[in-house]
Amino acid sequence: MNRATLFTLTPQVRKATLTSHIVFSVGWIGAIAVFLVLAVTGLTTLNNQLARSAYLAMELSTWYVILPFCLLSLFTGIIQALGTKWGLFSHYWIVVKLILTLLSTLLLVLHLQPISYLAGVASQASFSNVQYSEQVIDLITKAGAAILVLLAATTLSVYKPWNKIDYTSRSLAIHKNEQTGKRPLRVYVIIGLIIFVLFVIIKHLLSGGMAHH
Repeated sequence: MNRATLFTLTPQVRKATLTSHIVFSVGWIGAIAVFLVLAVTGLTTLNNQLARSAYLAMELSTWYVILPFCLLSLFTGIIQALGTKWGLFSHYWIVVKLILTLLSTLLLVLHLQPISYLAGVASQASFSNVQYSEQVIDLITKAGAAILVLLAATTLSVYKPWNKIDYTSRSLAIHKNEQTGKRPLRVYVIIGLIIFVLFVIIKHLLSGGMAHH
């Protein structure tokens, strides 16, 4: 067994897991694209009834399509990494992809309540589409950013850039770089991603989402 693997998947299970991961990942992107179309439709239409229907459909697609596909994509990806030669922390591209996927998952979880809130007010007879345009624009922006992040993660899966993480050589390199005051570029990329994730989460929590409207 490879040191990077915690367990070994049989060829049949490995192919099934890989197929499932691809299906859920592509489905996740497609579901967000549909969500984006619904949000744009609700924002731009002059038909208040159509806007209400779009916002209600956004909630349904989020809870019953986007969220399950998101969690299943993350789960199958981790299983695929841990049960094969790739490992979860043995390659830089897998670590970066994991961070991007976790970022997308956290953003989705943080926006479940605002999306449900919008659907709740849209179900009321007194709903006015213009009143919530700012919140819808925010959701459109976040959905577009999520698609870009997931496309970046998909690109990493295809091209598999950077080298394998050699922790022995890495320790020696870190010691040497500490003496010279230099750090590898990959370190800055990963640190930058982590800081960005924390910044987005803290910013969203401080803003309070749409709950305060």
